[in-house]
Formats: sequence, structure tokens, C-alpha cells
Amino acid sequence: MQALGRRSVRYFNREYRRTETLWEGRFKSSLVQSETYLLQCYRYIELNPVRAAMVDDPADYAWSSYCHNGLAVETDLCTPHDQYLKLGKTKPERAAVNRDLFRCQFESGQLKKIRTAINRGLALGNERFKDEVDAVYGRRVRSGKIGRPKKSVI
Repeated sequence: MQALGRRSVRYFNREYRRTETLWEGRFKSSLVQSETYLLQCYRYIELNPVRAAMVDDPADYAWSSYCHNGLAVETDLCTPHDQYLKLGKTKPERAAVNRDLFRCQFESGQLKKIRTAINRGLALGNERFKDEVDAVYGRRVRSGKIGRPKKSVI
């Protein structure tokens, strides 16, 4: 991702005769338990421009996948995830269910849970999912305790 980002910035800056940075910060990622959190992450991402007061409706943001997911607008840029495909048998059905998801507020603490996982590079899922990820990849999937470990007294 880092190499791709660097090449993209060089190309973009050369093409448009600019020297600024293109990306605001570092690339961040988080493993997501798709059955439980994938559609919530879609909602989180597609509502970011609304929360930032850039647009009033997610469909008004040009770089969002909401038009594809929520309005069934055709595009080759999006490949539907299996969890999205389970929302309905047809594109209009899936889009209608997806729009309904946007009518609901995030559950208490859900935004914080998603943001914490993304910002700290942690897994987003239930405890069983985190245990499986930890066992298979040996990767830190939970927040550690704050502060230095206590010294053992001998």
C-alpha cells in the first residue's frame, strides 16, 4: 500500500504540476468480522462526508460507494461483498435494505469501537473472532493495558 501510495502521489503531482501531499495521513487498516461488522463499516465510511459536513446526504459525495450500494447505480468500480449480496435477491432489494440501514443511528459506542479498531490497527469483531485471528496470525487484536508493565518484585 505504501509503494502504491507513493507512486500515485508522484503521478498525480507530475500530471497536475503540484507538489503537495495527496493523502492526509498514514494508511490504516483493520481486520473486520464480516458477518457482524462489515455493513456497519460500510455505513461508517459512507457517512464520513456527512459527519464532516461536506454534504447533507451520502449520495451527494462523488467518491462514495453509497450510490452503488444504496441507490443501485451501476459501476465497475465496486465489487459487492457476500454480506451485501445477502441483503436481497435483486439489486433494487439490496439497495432498499441498505438505505434502511442508513436511517438508523449507530448503536451507543459503535462509532467509538470502529474508530478505535481502525486507529490502533485492531481487529473488529466478537471475542471468538479475535481469538481466532490471534491464534492464526499471532497478531495483536485487542487493546493492551495502558502504561508500562509493573516490575516484578523478587
